[in-house]
Amino acid sequence: MNWDEIAGNWKQMTGKVQQQWGKLTNDDLDVIEGKREELVGKVQTRYGITKEEAQQQVDDFSKRCER
Repeated sequence: MNWDEIAGNWKQMTGKVQQQWGKLTNDDLDVIEGKREELVGKVQTRYGITKEEAQQQVDDFSKRCER
């Protein structure tokens, strides 16, 4: 699933996002509003990982959503 599709269905995707990244709060998800870079930043902050690692996790997530 490309990111435009994820962003367009953000309300429906939040459950999958929280399954993947349980440390993200509902407030975080409201701020992200389907924006990829916002998600990368929140994942990076909450999990204390590098930006590159967060980007890879988000890329992997979007690929898994295709199934």
